[in-house]
Amino acid sequence: MSTDTISPVKEKPKAKPKWLRVKLPTGKKYTELRSLVDKYDLHTICTSGSCPNMGECWSEGTATFMILGNVCTRSCGFCGVKTGRPETVDWDEPEKVARSIKIMGIKHAVVTSVDRDDLKDMGSIIWAETVKAIRRMNPETTLETLVPDFQGNERNLDRIVEVMPEVVSHNMETVKRLTREVRIQAKYDRSLEVLRYLKQQGVNRTKSGIMLGLGEQEDEVIQTLHDLRSVDVDVVTIGQYLQPSKKHLPVKQFITPDQFKKYEAIGLDLGFRHVESSALVRSSYKAHKHID
Repeated sequence: MSTDTISPVKEKPKAKPKWLRVKLPTGKKYTELRSLVDKYDLHTICTSGSCPNMGECWSEGTATFMILGNVCTRSCGFCGVKTGRPETVDWDEPEKVARSIKIMGIKHAVVTSVDRDDLKDMGSIIWAETVKAIRRMNPETTLETLVPDFQGNERNLDRIVEVMPEVVSHNMETVKRLTREVRIQAKYDRSLEVLRYLKQQGVNRTKSGIMLGLGEQEDEVIQTLHDLRSVDVDVVTIGQYLQPSKKHLPVKQFITPDQFKKYEAIGLDLGFRHVESSALVRSSYKAHKHID
């Protein structure tokens, strides 16, 4: 009888399908912005996150900026942002972001942030000051704020409402069943209530996004779309989840282009004003069109 032991077979990462191939960013506008970013050491999610749509968005005058540092107080299983104890708030940050937008000549800016559950106001004051600074320095620039849930605190949400960005976005990220695994410290129903509250308080255009490929079922995705319409969300983005590192949740499935088109059709039938649904879609994809 053999005494050899059999080592467990490790599951190999799924090979990316051909529809996930990314074209290198090109174009005169992209080249100009790339040069400015390098020259002035400007920071955008587009570059730090190696977004696949960077060339397309920059060519259309759209860019995404992250505020409140690069360390998050939450530890979501999908996100590549570092988690831990964040640095102290940089009160000069609003002016720095506004200046970056001016230097780059951005027509439509998307602003997002890490979660700052360590702060009493959860970062909402810096959020409001950033929007005000952008408005002062770039009066022609339109804005989308992709905000955290602020733990559902209405006073913090009110600070966003009061500065009136053209679009306010908060991502569901995944279906209800997977929320605890994917978003850990977040709650599906709380996120829905945040979106409902924003709309009730007079936000003109609300938006949310979900990732696919984490193990969700088709009926769960459709239910999520129904849930988002039930709180009057106007715009939804649907994209493919890609694993940032081996420490993060694995990709369970690569969604086909036909399935993305099916979700787009369902979303439009439900009454969303805009539905962006394809493998490489990210939260800010075609963001400049979502103000119309």
